[in-house]
Amino acid sequence: MRCAVIGAGASGILALIKLKEAGYEKLVAFEKAEELGGTWWYNRYPGVACDVPSHSYRYSFAPKADWSKVHSPGAEIHSYLRDVAHAHGVADFIRFNEEIVSANWSGKEWILETGSGTIEAYDVVISAVGVLHYPTRPAIAGLDEFDGVCVHTRDVPADLRISGKRIGIIGTGSTAVQIVSTIIGEVADLTLFQRTPQWIMPMENPYFTEQEKAAFQENTELMRSEYERLNTELNTQFAAAVIGENPEAYAYIDSACRANLERVRDPALRAALTPDYEVGCKRLVMAESFYEAIQRPNAHLVTNPIERIEGKGVRTADGHLHEADILFLATGFDPHSPYGETRIQGVDGISLAEAWSEGAAAYKQVMTAGFPNWFMIGGPGSPIGNFSFLLTAETQIGYIMQLIERLVAQDARAIDVKESAQVAFNLARLERMKDTVWESGCTTWYRDKNGNVPFWPWNFAKFKSDMAQPDFDHYQIS
Repeated sequence: MRCAVIGAGASGILALIKLKEAGYEKLVAFEKAEELGGTWWYNRYPGVACDVPSHSYRYSFAPKADWSKVHSPGAEIHSYLRDVAHAHGVADFIRFNEEIVSANWSGKEWILETGSGTIEAYDVVISAVGVLHYPTRPAIAGLDEFDGVCVHTRDVPADLRISGKRIGIIGTGSTAVQIVSTIIGEVADLTLFQRTPQWIMPMENPYFTEQEKAAFQENTELMRSEYERLNTELNTQFAAAVIGENPEAYAYIDSACRANLERVRDPALRAALTPDYEVGCKRLVMAESFYEAIQRPNAHLVTNPIERIEGKGVRTADGHLHEADILFLATGFDPHSPYGETRIQGVDGISLAEAWSEGAAAYKQVMTAGFPNWFMIGGPGSPIGNFSFLLTAETQIGYIMQLIERLVAQDARAIDVKESAQVAFNLARLERMKDTVWESGCTTWYRDKNGNVPFWPWNFAKFKSDMAQPDFDHYQIS
C-alpha cells in the first residue's frame, strides 16, 4: 500500500506515526514549507501560544514532563512536534519544499503532482493540511502603499525589531490579543484597529515550577491523569456549553467573561470593548493580561472604520491619520478553502471545488463522496472550535486506519462513502447546529459563504462513539 500524507504539521506527523506503526513502509509526506510543524512553524508572531493547556495539547502516546508554562508558547510546541517526529522515526519520510499542486483519481490510484514537477502514484492519500493555513488579507485600499513593514501575522520574520516602534494592529481576535499583551511594554505606541469587540475569558498562565516538572518526570501516571482530567474538563464543560448541553457551564463562562471586562476602568473604553453578541458565538478569546495592556498610556483602541492605508499609516473614516512604523494584519485565515489553488479531481473528473461549490461537505468529517481513498484529518464538520485539535486528530486517524485496513483485508482498490450517507449525515448535522451558540447571531469566520457553520454540533461522547468503528454499510468498496 503506497501511502501519501499531505502536510507535516501536527496531524501529518500523527498520520505518519500511525501508518508506520501499522506496518506500511511506502510512506511519504509532502510538506510545502522548509520545516515540519504546520501552524506552529509558520506562526512566530510575538506572544504566539496555545489556548489549550499544555498537558492536554499533546499526543496521548507522547507525554512531555517539562512544559514551561500551563499554556505553551508556539516555539515550544514546534520543538515538541519535531522531537516526536524524530523519536518515532518518521521525520525521514517528509519531503520539504514540495507542494502538491494537483491530485487526480485515475480509477485505481491517486496521481499527485508537486510544484517541482514530480508526478507519482499512491493508493491512498491522507490530507493533513489544516484549516487555519491560508492568510486572509483585508480588502483595504492602499495596503501596498505603506512605507513601513506591513505583514500578516502568519509571516512575521524572526528578526523583526519592534522595540521603540509605533505599531498598528488590524484585527481583534486571539492573535491580536496575544500580540498586544506581549509587546505593549516595549513599543513606543500601539494602536489597535477594532471592527468587532471580542469576549475574553480570563486565563492564568503561570510557569511550572521545577518541582512540578520533576513530579511529572518521575510519575508517568500523573501525566496521564492530568491529560485525562484536562480533556474531560474541556469536553464536558466548554465543549458541552457551546452546543447547549451544559447551561451551568455556559453561565459560568458568560459570567467570567463579563466580570473580566469590568477590569477596564474607563467606562467609554469598556463600552467600546463590549460585544453585542452572545459569549461563544465567535471563537472565545483566552487572555491573561489584554485588558491591562489596552489600558496602558501608549495603547489606543480605534473603532472608526479604516478608510485606507497611506505611506505613513492608517487613515480612518473620521479623517485622522494614525502613523505607524509596523502594521500587523491580524486578520486570520480562510478555513473554508483548505486546499487553496490545488486541483483535486475525483471520480469522473469532478473537482473537489465543484463538489464543494455549495459549501464543503464530508461524511463523518473524513471523506467526501466521489473521492475514493482520500481521507481527511480535520475535514469539513470537524470539531475545530470546541475540542482540543490533537485529540480530534487522534480520534479521526483511528477511524481512517480502519478504512485503510478494510481495503487491505479485502484486497480492494477503492473505498468511497455513499452519497446518500453523506447527505443524511450533513442534514442531521445542520439540524443539530440550530441549538448551538454559533447560531445565536453574529458574524464569524466559522461561517462559510452560505452562512453555515461546518463544525461538529454534538458532544465529545458522540464524536468518540461515531469514530470508534466505521459503518461499512455506508461505504462502497471495489
